[in-house]
Amino acid sequence: MILVLARHTLTLLAAAVVALTGEPAVARTPHIAPTAAMHVARMAHTATTLRDGRVLVVGGFVDEARATLGAELFDPETQRFLPLPRMITLRHSHTATLLPSGKVLIAGGYAAGSTSVASAELYDPTTRTFTPVAPLVGARAGHCAVLLETGKVLLVGGVGPGWTFLSSAELYDPATERFTATRPMSVARESHVAVPLLDGRVLVVGGHRGRRAEITLYASSEIYNPATGMFSRSGEMKTPRHKHDAVRLGDGRVLVTGGSDERDSDGVFNSTELFDPRTGSFTTGPTMHRTRYKHAGSSVLLPTGSVLLAGGATQAERYDPRTQTFTVVPGVERLTGQFSAVALLAAGGVLISGGYGSDRGPQASAWLYHP
Repeated sequence: MILVLARHTLTLLAAAVVALTGEPAVARTPHIAPTAAMHVARMAHTATTLRDGRVLVVGGFVDEARATLGAELFDPETQRFLPLPRMITLRHSHTATLLPSGKVLIAGGYAAGSTSVASAELYDPTTRTFTPVAPLVGARAGHCAVLLETGKVLLVGGVGPGWTFLSSAELYDPATERFTATRPMSVARESHVAVPLLDGRVLVVGGHRGRRAEITLYASSEIYNPATGMFSRSGEMKTPRHKHDAVRLGDGRVLVTGGSDERDSDGVFNSTELFDPRTGSFTTGPTMHRTRYKHAGSSVLLPTGSVLLAGGATQAERYDPRTQTFTVVPGVERLTGQFSAVALLAAGGVLISGGYGSDRGPQASAWLYHP
């Protein structure tokens, strides 16, 4: 009965639109369309949605030797990027975390080439300025950062000076603006992901240590408990993977997508897995339409409960947890894909910025997902 009434209501609304405008009502299909470009090309940068709805875009690089100039601000109202003062340290492969105060913590990364840094700074949206804070306990890049329920920020893993792979973790306290060490993970990880769980703990999944012939990929996961400051081993994925992504679903489970094996671009996955915190185990998820990797941080939980996978491939996909299916999002056929930065906007829109791929180097291009 409810369904019949709903359909009857929609029919009446459509008839009303025709009566008022002379045109038939057309249902809007979610799609992706180009928007204004950034001021500089970027990849391995970050995009952070601020309290006022604008998006802070920070850092990135244009080649292995040069980090890009400073930062810019995307205004959803005008759909334009505004230049900002330069950061204190030019960086890429860093993390940017929105704090409860509304400021953004920008930590670590590579300053140029493979030189990892311990510097950190705060962006203040009220003054649009960057100010330094005390350095990290140790230099790291390619790490993960997660805001805890305590208001502190957990930074975990990554690469240190001299291509040392890190199992270490540390905490940033906004009250003191300082970093302190916490207990390490069981193994060193880079190209991993970290996801906050509903109970306040943090799931760390996959990744690797070592390079080239010495690389070791992980199927393992572990969970950080802020109450004890310790990591404990959790379930094993079905497939060892790195350069993947993960996002928490509305029901508390975690969707892990894509990544690759030891062959990197020659071994990219279209597989997914689902982690259930209640059992601590992974199950095989549905197959994506596109293989995707180098897309950490580009999967966004939409207000509808669906997930937009906006990075790592030439086209975006949307995952519906109710039907457990993926759908390719129309509108743009060749996103740059790898190492792009993504941010959720008001009313369910999403900003997709920069990256490289599709036989193209770093791009200044940007796109909007329209729900």
